[in-house]
Amino acid sequence: MDRLLASYRAIPATAGVRLAKKTSNLFRKRAANPAPGLDVSGLDRVISVDREARTAQVAGMCTYEDLVDATLPYGLVPLVVPQLKTITLGGAVTGLGIESTSFRNGLPHESVLEMEILTGAGDLIVARPDNEHSDLFFGFPNSYGTLGYSVRLEIQLEQVPPFVELRHVRFTSIRDLQKEMIAIAARREYRGEQVDYLDGVVFSHDESYLVLGRQTDETGPVSDYTGMEIFYRSIQHSNVDEPKRDRLTIRDYLWRWDTDWFWCSRAFGAQNPKIRRFWPKKYLRSSFYWKLIGYDQRWDIGDKLNARKGLPPGERVVQDIEVPIERTADFVEWFLDEIPIEPIWLCPLELAFDGAQAANGAQVSTGSDQPWPLYPLKRGRGYTNVGFWSAVPETPGEPGYTNRRIERKVSELDGHKSLYSESFYPEDEFDELYGSDAYRALKAKYDARGRLLSLYEKAVKRA
Repeated sequence: MDRLLASYRAIPATAGVRLAKKTSNLFRKRAANPAPGLDVSGLDRVISVDREARTAQVAGMCTYEDLVDATLPYGLVPLVVPQLKTITLGGAVTGLGIESTSFRNGLPHESVLEMEILTGAGDLIVARPDNEHSDLFFGFPNSYGTLGYSVRLEIQLEQVPPFVELRHVRFTSIRDLQKEMIAIAARREYRGEQVDYLDGVVFSHDESYLVLGRQTDETGPVSDYTGMEIFYRSIQHSNVDEPKRDRLTIRDYLWRWDTDWFWCSRAFGAQNPKIRRFWPKKYLRSSFYWKLIGYDQRWDIGDKLNARKGLPPGERVVQDIEVPIERTADFVEWFLDEIPIEPIWLCPLELAFDGAQAANGAQVSTGSDQPWPLYPLKRGRGYTNVGFWSAVPETPGEPGYTNRRIERKVSELDGHKSLYSESFYPEDEFDELYGSDAYRALKAKYDARGRLLSLYEKAVKRA
């Protein structure tokens, strides 16, 4: 903390404030910044775990991989564990996160009890849903470091058994999948068997799956998708009447998507058996693929290879969006018809609490049906996150053409998209979608001198 505050004071008053962070899970290219960044070294670990209270005190730059390694020996995990190991807790709270528990536990920031935040003004404050900084507590999610940086968070944990029993349910109609997903999210069971984890994968109009997980302490053989076998391929089967079953340890389940970055490892040849056989196992993880992406961004390797083949440059389409759950099929069917990307990921969610919970467990409400103003999902309404991560041929003379089409379709369906990747909204539309009035009030209160970039500058202008 001393190093962090000293590094803030060392940044010239006329310079912007940013993190001196070596890794990132953001997919936006950013302008170079010659000023030194905030020194967050040491703020990357779990401070303590309270087994009885099922809570943890965690430094903001702690990765979920390290967080799970600290809590799992006690049979505890965060209520929502995003899919990639190097996502940080602070990053998931300020930039959102989601996973297969989100249909019952909401989003990562909803299990936060309090946050210690370094504001843009250089003040170190504690924000809780029931104190004088509750406005920042509720306004922090989706602010992407434009209001401040969380340096310590107290979060809730949940008890888990050692294993997860999986059922892969096949559908030949997106409409049928949507209907069943809504029912399972409401009942939390399928064919009389409990459902603790719920997500899905769409390969085509007539091949899609819901992946249902049940927590269990029953012993038995488990699968391993950290070597030659690939998890998303294990989902596929031909029987629409009977789900395919599988079992994983709880740790392997939490990181089932990380080994192949969902399915994105195929872009690097890592799914080719001849290559995978010799691929060092320690490099079968999302953080290594991200380094390869960084090399491509730096030297335009992919576009140069396309040019040699006589192909146009690629437009990167790396996005997660949310639409109301009853509009899932509308979006997915349109996407499959219009955008040449597959597979795509589905993850249902619903806000977990009426606002948030105070440290004593009492519920604290903002009195609004949209308690988190910068990402205004509505309380009591189900949504589906749709994730798609690839590239399409660039449209000459129209940068971001495909991304802009997707943005328009999402807005048409009363949805939102996450801001970890490229966005192309005009400023007035962006303000309408991402809580302009609440955001301006928070900016004036906690970063009056504008030491931090604005959300529009960061998310759209990529400053």
